Amino acid sequence: MGHRILVVLPHPDDEAFGLAGTLTAHIQNGEQVTYACLTLGEMGRNMGNPPFASRVTLPSIRKLELESSCRAIGIQDLRLLGFYDKTIEFEDQSLLDESIGKLIEELRPSLVYTFYPGYSVHPDHDATGAAVVRTVGKLPEAERPLVRCIAFAKNMKQAIGEPDCVYDVRDFLEQKMASIQSHRSQFQAAELLGKGELTKEQIEERFGTERFWTFPFAT
Repeated sequence: MGHRILVVLPHPDDEAFGLAGTLTAHIQNGEQVTYACLTLGEMGRNMGNPPFASRVTLPSIRKLELESSCRAIGIQDLRLLGFYDKTIEFEDQSLLDESIGKLIEELRPSLVYTFYPGYSVHPDHDATGAAVVRTVGKLPEAERPLVRCIAFAKNMKQAIGEPDCVYDVRDFLEQKMASIQSHRSQFQAAELLGKGELTKEQIEERFGTERFWTFPFAT
């Protein structure tokens, strides 16, 4: 039986760009991936183009899109934690940490993926990453899973250095693009692919590498 991997992200579609290829590789290598998505992206600004969702229907549509994305990647264990979009930074930290802690206790993952707190642009991203780091940091050092983080703030390299995990995911672009395109209410495939103008080489250049920073817990 392969290693267990836990992914903790706040929104449907967070998995698509940053780590869909990496997760596909893990799964094809026999590792078990659980994706804990904190919200259903209820406050997402986009409703499709042309619009096919409303503020009322968007949560159920985004849930279906998330499930489609997980099928594209191969994720069979999707957990919806029931928090509300754009409020993660205001949640009771103990409640947030408890939800993540229960998953870690149940799954005993050897690796957790999340956002790098403070270097992930969106307040929900930063708050989710901070909750993961707090929760893992409370564990005895010998019991802590490795935490690898997505980061894309402009000042990140000056602050946290170069990523220590860089993966070539060109072999998994079919799954990654299917994951991205599953989120139809938020992204238009034609726009992502330059309205069909991008070459295969340009697509590989844009989407073929995924980068992570291993969080440096104090020892």
